[in-house]
Amino acid sequence: MPASFDGNDGNDGNSANAGGGGNATSSSGGWFFADRVNLPLVTARDHKPGTTTWNKMIGTLDPIKIKNFPDRNWSADWYAWLALNEFAGAAWTSIDPSSNAATKAEWLSQLSWIPGLPVAPGHPDWSDPAVLPHAAEEIQRLVTAAAEERADALGEILSQSDEFISYFLNMMTARPAAYPQTTRLLAIASLVGTFVAMYFKGRYARPRPSQLCPALLPPIEVPGHASFPSGHSTQAHLMALCMDAVLDTLVQKPVMDDDLWTLADRLARNREIAGLHYRSDTVAGRLFAECIMLLLAPTTTFQAVLIEAKKEWQP
Repeated sequence: MPASFDGNDGNDGNSANAGGGGNATSSSGGWFFADRVNLPLVTARDHKPGTTTWNKMIGTLDPIKIKNFPDRNWSADWYAWLALNEFAGAAWTSIDPSSNAATKAEWLSQLSWIPGLPVAPGHPDWSDPAVLPHAAEEIQRLVTAAAEERADALGEILSQSDEFISYFLNMMTARPAAYPQTTRLLAIASLVGTFVAMYFKGRYARPRPSQLCPALLPPIEVPGHASFPSGHSTQAHLMALCMDAVLDTLVQKPVMDDDLWTLADRLARNREIAGLHYRSDTVAGRLFAECIMLLLAPTTTFQAVLIEAKKEWQP
């Protein structure tokens, strides 16, 4: 029979000293932290900039260098806001359909061939008898798509709900770290596409398909904003157009263009299968993407990123 030393367990009584942890949490068992009065930056007196004490505290930093933020330090998402600021402040403002009658007619003419779309934006009447038959036909197609295609597409529907730039990068076997400028370009397309889509969503205020036909039962949360146009379609097709510009000189460009456009169509189609958009929402997004590209391409920030992105694809 092996020897037993259980009697030594009595030393565990020393663990009661852990009660000192109350200095940190006001209850026993917590960690002990040094008193903050010992931290020099907390107890240091305030000093005016430019004084000897101030200079000793901050060292000899060059204020000019402090203000210098190289482009490479900007993440793709935040850099896209620079492009959007320029687009919204120059290109878009100059043709804002709400203030420019000629351009308003031009943009709306792009959509004029879509059956059942009210001609006048600005909270149109979607219950108009001239509109309803087309909506009913589109909803019937969505019901069929949900029954026949949703099970197979569900994985993509879920993963593409919030982000799909990665789909474009993966298709081109590209990674953000290896293709940072390409990633920036796609981020710009995503943000600018959202900006324009949201503008027209506010103008048209089209009800979601599931609002008219709750039996569609979308498998993901239904966005609280309007249906027309499809933001995913606008963004995805604008991404495809941006990549078309990047790959301009490559021999494999025709094949890659087909793949990119097919991916954009698939992303948009998945939103229909989910019961979130009508087919006409998808078509409108594609048309808007083409209009946006004409306005976005000449802007300075976009052009700068495009030039650098092209270099990443040179042999």
